[in-house]
Amino acid sequence: MKKTMKAANLYAPGDIRMEEVPVPEPGEGQVLLKVKACGVCGSDISRVMETGTYRFPTIPGHEFAGEVVDLGPGVDGIPLGLRAAVIPLMPCQVCDFCRIGEYQLCDNYNYLGSRTNGAFAEYVVAPAANLIPLPEGVSFEMGAMTDPASVALHAVKKLGIQAGDWVAVFGVGPIGAFALQWAKLLGAGETIAIDIFPEKLAVAARLGADHCINGREEDPVERIMALTGGRGVERAVEFAGHKVTQEQSILATAKMGSIVWGGISHSDLPLREKAVDGILRKELTLIGSWNSSFAPFISDWEKTLLFMGQGRLRGEELITHRLSLDEIKDAFKMMQERTEYFNKVMFFPEL
Repeated sequence: MKKTMKAANLYAPGDIRMEEVPVPEPGEGQVLLKVKACGVCGSDISRVMETGTYRFPTIPGHEFAGEVVDLGPGVDGIPLGLRAAVIPLMPCQVCDFCRIGEYQLCDNYNYLGSRTNGAFAEYVVAPAANLIPLPEGVSFEMGAMTDPASVALHAVKKLGIQAGDWVAVFGVGPIGAFALQWAKLLGAGETIAIDIFPEKLAVAARLGADHCINGREEDPVERIMALTGGRGVERAVEFAGHKVTQEQSILATAKMGSIVWGGISHSDLPLREKAVDGILRKELTLIGSWNSSFAPFISDWEKTLLFMGQGRLRGEELITHRLSLDEIKDAFKMMQERTEYFNKVMFFPEL
């Protein structure tokens, strides 16, 4: 086993450095994984470039899959060489929400890549309880997308889709693209993808979206009303995290419909009278969605990997950049400044 490893350490917002650091040792109940693939979440871009982590230095990165190479004390039943996706949220297990299995709402959680060292590195330590084995045939890069796919499932389940429903997805980056697929798998009759990037809409179409709307070129609400005969969609999910699309999701939803907001917004949301009136007069249900469920029997992660293993949930088309860790500084600068089109950026520490 190597004594040192390559890792991307964040020292301050915008100050990410490739360094040689000691390989971490797994503690009680932990395992050491060799990172095989680690994706960039949208939240990583602002965290690395603007807001920073909870302490410095920290190795970011939380969307990853790897191979178990060492076991800490007290870990039994996990074979060396196990291929696994890793849940980055580490619940306290004692707060009221943990006691009812709603770990994503834990009051005192820890988190890989922001509160403790993550996976933009050759190796990472994680709790053994957070490992989900990859089914045969699921690649490491698909395993690294279990997190966004599970976030999408967590949101789409809240919509209450009935067979044949029209479902609109506002924002079809990686999470939105998975949401489109989940909507179909859960019974949607017609799905509508809305975005301002034609490249993302093209991917959404390849992944099964029935209709694609470019919000820069036409009014999504007007187009949705035309497609649905003036009714609107029964279900809408918003993953753009923008006040414009949040309001559009309200205006485009039919009477007694449901809307789930899962996009992270960094601004206030002033709703026009028309939107507020729509919530009331259409008796809409507006629901928030945060992270994903991973308690036994309700695990979005296990369901995601089941469908990936069956080939019914796709994600390779989302990856636009496959990079080595040595390219991380330039990659984050590109993503922040949007100097080129990107969708899912994936790092491979072995490159």
